[in-house]
Parts: sequence; C-alpha cells; structure tokens
Amino acid sequence: MDARYWDERYEASELVWSAGPNATVAEQVSDLQPGTALDLGSGEGRNTVWLAEHGWTVTAVDFSPVATDKALAAAAALQVTIDAVTADVTTYQPQRSFDLVLAAYLQLPWDQLGPVLATAAASVAPGGMFLLIAHDLSNLEDGVGGPQDPAVLPTPDQVAGALGGLRVTTAERIRRPVEQEGRTVHAIDTLVRASAP
Repeated sequence: MDARYWDERYEASELVWSAGPNATVAEQVSDLQPGTALDLGSGEGRNTVWLAEHGWTVTAVDFSPVATDKALAAAAALQVTIDAVTADVTTYQPQRSFDLVLAAYLQLPWDQLGPVLATAAASVAPGGMFLLIAHDLSNLEDGVGGPQDPAVLPTPDQVAGALGGLRVTTAERIRRPVEQEGRTVHAIDTLVRASAP
C-alpha cells in the first residue's frame, strides 16, 4: 500500500470516484439516527461528506494527503464540517468510540485488514453500528471490475469472524449494477453489518 501512488492518482483527475455516496452505504445508513461516525479509508470523502450532510459528525481517515485535502474541499463546498485525519488505517488508533464505523472498499491483504477490522469493531460505541462494503473474492470469477488480486478480496465470513464482540446482523454477498459499454453488468460485493451491544 503506497500513499504516493494514491496521491498521484487523486491528483490526476478532479474526482477518481463519483461525487455522491456509495449507494449501498446510503441505503444501509439511512435508517440510523445521526451521531458520530468514523470513515476508514475515506478517499476523496464521498461517503464522509454525505454523512455530514445528513447530520453526522464525521471523522475521515485516509493515508493520502491529497485525498484528505479533496475531502475537506468537498465538505467546504457543501458548507458542512468534517474532521479529516491523514493517517494509515493499519496503524491508526481512534481515541474515542463512534456510533457508526464505516469501511467502504478498504481492499487490504487479510494480514492487514483483519487487525484494522478488530480495531474498528472495538471503536463502535454501545448501540452503534459497523458497516463494511468491499469487492468480494467471488467477483474475480463471477463479477466485473475491482481489484484482480485475490489477496485483497475478503469474504463475508472472513469479515464477520474478525469483529470480536459485535453482533453480526448481515454478512452476505450482494450484486451491484455497473454500467459497462452501454449495458448493465454486476459486480459482487461483500456486505457486513454488525452492532455493538
């Protein structure tokens, strides 16, 4: 994982990803009462800013300073406030707990992702929620797009098993529609939702 690579990628275009939130994130979070949120691997802030627009107090963490700056600029343009932290999620230690801990497309090798998930789970406040969406391992054979390295593609069972004392309410593969060459095809994602007692 190289921050310089991502800095260059984020500098190369106005937006690498879309400006709006990930549709699954928006769907999964829409029924929650806004509170405090932690967005791990937040990139340009698409989910962070959307959460802030919907009343959440959000801390965004990404190891790319360019991404962090873009997230702050996007928030300012929409007149919302976020806390943007430039840090490597594999070593980042939250100093408080959060009502929502989000990991959206944080595609790391399992020896790195497992400990990140354990830290994330420990950061969920009582009654709060953990949400992960990621390109799934089965996407290599049965889906489209995403990383082509199986080492960075988790499964629902892997993720659910790394969440310590959280109560897993959803651990499944979902099909995500993708427009490709004028037709709709599907990517396969891991979706895991869990709550803290």
